[in-house]
Amino acid sequence: MLPVVALVGRPNVGKSTLFNVLTRTRDALVADQPGLTRDRHYGICHLGARPFVVVDTGGLSGEDEGIDALTAKQVQLAVDEAAAVVFVTDARAGLTALDRDILGDLRKRGKPLIVGVNKTDGLDELASLADFAALGIATLVPLAASHGRGVDGLLTAVTPHLPSDDDAGEPAAGAEQGIRVAIVGRPNVGKSTLVNRLLGEDRVVVSDIAGTTRDSIRVPIERDGKKYTLIDTAGVRRRARVEEAIEKFSVIKTLQSIAAAQVVVLLLDAGEGVSEQDATLIGHVLNEARALVVVANKWDNLTKYQREQCEKSLERRLDFVAWAERVFISAKHGSGLRELMKAIDRAHASATRQFSSSELNKAVESAYEAYQPPLVRGHAPKLRYAHPGGTNPPTIVIHGSRTKHLADSYRRYLENFFRKRFKLVGTPLRLEFRDGENPFAGRRNELTEGQQRKRQRMIRNAKKR
Repeated sequence: MLPVVALVGRPNVGKSTLFNVLTRTRDALVADQPGLTRDRHYGICHLGARPFVVVDTGGLSGEDEGIDALTAKQVQLAVDEAAAVVFVTDARAGLTALDRDILGDLRKRGKPLIVGVNKTDGLDELASLADFAALGIATLVPLAASHGRGVDGLLTAVTPHLPSDDDAGEPAAGAEQGIRVAIVGRPNVGKSTLVNRLLGEDRVVVSDIAGTTRDSIRVPIERDGKKYTLIDTAGVRRRARVEEAIEKFSVIKTLQSIAAAQVVVLLLDAGEGVSEQDATLIGHVLNEARALVVVANKWDNLTKYQREQCEKSLERRLDFVAWAERVFISAKHGSGLRELMKAIDRAHASATRQFSSSELNKAVESAYEAYQPPLVRGHAPKLRYAHPGGTNPPTIVIHGSRTKHLADSYRRYLENFFRKRFKLVGTPLRLEFRDGENPFAGRRNELTEGQQRKRQRMIRNAKKR
């Protein structure tokens, strides 16, 4: 694994902005609002002589209760795994009592410390550094993260504390490996609890307060010898209830995570059944044509009658994605997780299934012989041959005549026929129909002028008769 460098400090000092600069991404949400980041956010920095993992952490407020205490625990875990810690401060706010308290705790952990004095743009850098010299840290680096200034100096200060290339292992080209699985759903349905249960550790902040997760957090895991990248996303509410700009950005990040995933797990509260917002989220999944697994969480809290009602609700409200597998779990207690991972594997295998032209042609022939399409103006549409058109989702291109007039019921018949024949579950299936070109199209343009005049005379004579 690559060495880890943790960014630590008070809320709103610019840690997420610095993270985005170091990783050359926009993965971390940035806004002029304290307490935006709560979970550990990982990225790779390739700017210096040696690549390393950067960890963006939540701001430390000094509070010992609620979300702040859970955020502080995540910061401690980041520091424990770090080879070096960058203590980010605010030059405009100056040295505060909370800065001193945080630094005192960091010193106890014995990690190499670099003080990044951020927001020095427009200020006298020497004067800004002098204020923080009282901390007694040898390495002070002036930064203006919002403008990308001071990064070279920070990399120069960090590099000596990183292990040698031999100790660091291979570069993290495969930091994000395996099946990308986005876990989406409404607030407080248990998405972060599910991620932590699959990992076996408190990787992301979990709270009874709805909206705890604000960013999309990517976590690599390995189960039963298979690799996955879990994407924990912010809960998505109905648009009418989304008021804060931060929540709007969180929703955008969630939709981006759906697009980036290979399999989407829609997590819903089994006790509440399928809501309109759940159906809307599935609509986004269908727009991106992603594989889907529907998961009912908190199954352990339900009576037999409630479970029957939940199953009926899933059957009735989600008939438009009948191909998506349903799994019933308890993220809190860990029941049903093995079935969930198997469903994810099946959905991914179906979504990436590669067909040969020969097997598709045989399938089209069998489907056509078993049930021919209804007549259109006295003529029956014909299906001649098929070939693969891509994967994720699997796409089948069917050539024939009058395919534009195929009834919707017949298109659904073909889709169900292919699903059953090739055992496709958990994935959308695209069928593209193409009419064969008319071999005589454009023939008139190829005639000479004399031939065209002769043809017109023959037509006029025929009309006179």
